[in-house]
Amino acid sequence: MLPVRIRASRAADRPELLRMAKLLWPDHPEAEVEQDVDRWDPSNVLVAERGPRLRGFIQLGERAYAEECRTSPVGYVEAWFVDEDLRRQGVGRALMAAALDWCRSRGYAELASDSRLGNETSIRAHLALGYELVERIVCFRKDVR
Repeated sequence: MLPVRIRASRAADRPELLRMAKLLWPDHPEAEVEQDVDRWDPSNVLVAERGPRLRGFIQLGERAYAEECRTSPVGYVEAWFVDEDLRRQGVGRALMAAALDWCRSRGYAELASDSRLGNETSIRAHLALGYELVERIVCFRKDVR
């Protein structure tokens, strides 16, 4: 297990956050990912340091509702990423532990998250950290124009 230092993000982390966000969402247009990262509240983004580069990040938020949660509002993992070469070495676990502290400091009783149906790596990681699988859904859309 690697020693990991987790801290709140800061403005100087933007290039590294962009790098990782683009890896997390490779199918999204680059400009869209950049806009999303620029909208993140730095106090809701925790990073794992690795020398001049970051090892990973977790973006947190608040939602009024999350499937099968008993309280409202709840803390929510909006994004979670660890560089591929450092996975299964405790970086993701450290980020999630820091996320729980983040939730406690804000008075949340629950932390929820989600994953795409086919993202077995993420699903296994959540389950290994004690998350309970509560629902699987398929979402639909239709243009009305």
